[in-house]
Amino acid sequence: MERAIGRGFGFVTARALAPYQTALIRIGFSATWLVFLLREWPHRAVLYGPDSPWSLDMARRLLAGNHAFSVLPWSDSGAWFECVYLLAVVASALLMLGWRTRTMSVLFMVGVLSLQNRSIFIGDGGDNVIHLMSMYLVLTRCGQVWSLDARRARRAAAGAPDGAPDAAASRDLTGVVLWAVLGLALAVAQLTGGDGLTWFGHGPFPHLGWSLVLWGLWLTHGLWWAAQRYAPGEPRIVLDTLAKLAHNGALLVIMVEVCLIYATAGWYKIQGNRWQDGTAVYYPMHLDYFSPWPGLSDLLGSNGVMVMLITYGTVIVQVAFPFTLFNRRLKNVLLVAMICEHLSIAFLLGLPFFSLAMITADAVFLPTNFLTWVSGRLSGLRERLFTRDRKTDPAPGSGDGEPPARTEHGGGGHTLVG
Repeated sequence: MERAIGRGFGFVTARALAPYQTALIRIGFSATWLVFLLREWPHRAVLYGPDSPWSLDMARRLLAGNHAFSVLPWSDSGAWFECVYLLAVVASALLMLGWRTRTMSVLFMVGVLSLQNRSIFIGDGGDNVIHLMSMYLVLTRCGQVWSLDARRARRAAAGAPDGAPDAAASRDLTGVVLWAVLGLALAVAQLTGGDGLTWFGHGPFPHLGWSLVLWGLWLTHGLWWAAQRYAPGEPRIVLDTLAKLAHNGALLVIMVEVCLIYATAGWYKIQGNRWQDGTAVYYPMHLDYFSPWPGLSDLLGSNGVMVMLITYGTVIVQVAFPFTLFNRRLKNVLLVAMICEHLSIAFLLGLPFFSLAMITADAVFLPTNFLTWVSGRLSGLRERLFTRDRKTDPAPGSGDGEPPARTEHGGGGHTLVG
């Protein structure tokens, strides 16, 4: 028994699991939120700003009751709203690219929570998924691969002498400056008494305020940098083990969350009369609001057998999916079916952001072999394109040019706020 417990503890602390899956959900959720913010840019003041029918006073009263977090009620100024909205856009773009993922994941969470909690009656199920996942991503090492952090770490490792300590941490001036600026901003918000930024209560967990959460993350980033530079031995190993444990725990929570979403949705559908008689899909396809392609909706809705198959198939896939995780082949088949289902929802019902959010959530179960195969194909395509460009346009005084060397995906950068 003790040996089994030891093997299990070693498994969850030896490495940060599923680096490709967590990178994919980082890219997917940040890209979905970024595209949504850019699409709604002309209407941002009506959705979340001073022109919203849900006034700021109403939002403040609601936030005081449900203890949700948002920085928008801190000021009535229109300039403050524009700064928060722009911060959400920039943080989403940088998180998608994987630049300083540890810091950008926190800013991404602040942007998502601030805007969504300002106007809670805007959005759909996809917004709820992004809302939850933005908090889980903070605890993950989602920049191990497919990120600018990983590329910076590979270059630093290639240029460092063998056996030398992590010199990148001591040279990381950008990380130090970013960490100091964010600490100063957090101190100003704390001292000016921002609504919702309390030490105890009004936080993501009972008796744990948002002030403790944000200061804790800030201090943890600083401690990680200090351990790398001044204590690269056992203290760094302990912190690295705790970080891996937090990553793997958050990954498990994400997987359980996706299973709960499908399980509850499927079992609630079973209790509905329209889902039982196989006609539930017919009705949304004949609503003008959910019919971007009326002709196609009428064509599918007029076929009773097709409507029945889609209705029953949706219920079966959602209810069965959590039980198929122990069978890899069956899980992959249902995963493809669920992704196709969400693509059809995006196309037929005009809910692209809901579908993108759910497809991204499904990506946590994608096989690693498939993701590495796709990564290899894309890397090969990139190399061929770059090689072709260099051959057609060689640098002055050089030959046709050599293709760039293939690099393997490395771990995330060990910097202050990488």
